[in-house]
Amino acid sequence: MNSDNTELNSYSAFADVYDELMNDVPYDAWTERIDRDIRRFGISKTKSEYGEDAQDEEALLESERNLVADIGCGTGVITRKLFDMGYDVFGIDYSPEMLSRAMDSDEDRGIMYLNQDMRELDLYSTIGTAVSICDSINYLLEDEDLDDAFEGISKFLYPGGIFIFDCNTSYKYRESIGESTIAESGEDVSFIWENYYDEEENVNEYDLTLFIKREDGLYERAEETHLQRGIEVSDIERLADRCGLEIVLMVDSDTEEEVREETERIYAVLRKKN
Repeated sequence: MNSDNTELNSYSAFADVYDELMNDVPYDAWTERIDRDIRRFGISKTKSEYGEDAQDEEALLESERNLVADIGCGTGVITRKLFDMGYDVFGIDYSPEMLSRAMDSDEDRGIMYLNQDMRELDLYSTIGTAVSICDSINYLLEDEDLDDAFEGISKFLYPGGIFIFDCNTSYKYRESIGESTIAESGEDVSFIWENYYDEEENVNEYDLTLFIKREDGLYERAEETHLQRGIEVSDIERLADRCGLEIVLMVDSDTEEEVREETERIYAVLRKKN
């Protein structure tokens, strides 16, 4: 199966109602875990910890080490939460619609957002931390796509910098959501979410039908298709070895215990080798 930009840019109509449909996602807990692991394993500090006024060469290098890139930031929920914790963070996403929602929600924070494909990162400096949470890398369907994304992230990471991400496993698609239909009705938006898992290709197809309430009280129908691949421990090990990264943490995202055969989401921290 060939991967192209249509898979990464599947959030057109969905962008307008994304936050409403994702209101049960534990963003606070996820962001607190990111903060914890930056402090445990990384080199980035918050603005209150390093100050912003010094302009000598060492201070400029320090500012790069403290930069955090939220890759696949979507509507910027985690980006804003990291900013509010004091991190010098910017967001990256391939979907202009999602970035538009992120900027609309910025509330004068002044966060920078970049419209880029994570497979073709082109950043303005090195960074101390990269973050990609809520299954963004599952949209990279081919090994080549994963290689390009991880190589780009490693290229821009400062030595000792870390990449924090999560990903759905093949087990989740095969055993939990594949071949299932989920429907939910709300006052302003309703949806039907149909899943089809191709085990041979290791790709799950989400067919999403949205019914979005308009100002005149009528509902507008929109349809989108999303494709995601399952990612395994072996994939992460291969990518780390290929891209000059070391695995410092890899656990079941739900339990924070060792990854098992039944793990549905992996949470990992990779560090760039010096």
